[in-house]
Amino acid sequence: MSQEGVGVNLETSLGYLLKEASSALRAAMEEVLRPLGMSVTHYSCLELLAQRPGLSNSELARGAFVTRQTMNVLLQTLERDGYVTRPAEAPVGKALPTRLTPRGRRSLEKASAAVRSVEARMLAGLTESQQSDAFRTLQRMIHSLRGDNEGP
Repeated sequence: MSQEGVGVNLETSLGYLLKEASSALRAAMEEVLRPLGMSVTHYSCLELLAQRPGLSNSELARGAFVTRQTMNVLLQTLERDGYVTRPAEAPVGKALPTRLTPRGRRSLEKASAAVRSVEARMLAGLTESQQSDAFRTLQRMIHSLRGDNEGP
């Protein structure tokens, strides 16, 4: 029985290629983060907190592309291990703002260097112009999918 006209041609699907690139990037990041005792989610959480101190569990979960429950478990572990600190009670509402500790910052410095090396390897075959074009193209795709026609 013929499969013509059914499904997506994976050989020419940009969406499939993006997913494959995402999967390869994640695997490469996991590989360099594992010796540091981190996962990509662990690293993402620390990076988000370095750039936006005080984020709530929900905000961190959205930024790291995980569920609130997964982020809550991670934050408990990070707090227990001395990477982050959270107040015992919410200063306002229910959200417990999370901040990096000095240990978390030191760990993040090593992890960021490792992740930058993966990105450099990923981009090594592209000229600066091609890198800029790829960046703008991906940004446009994201804005289009989100229905934001005012993006770059």
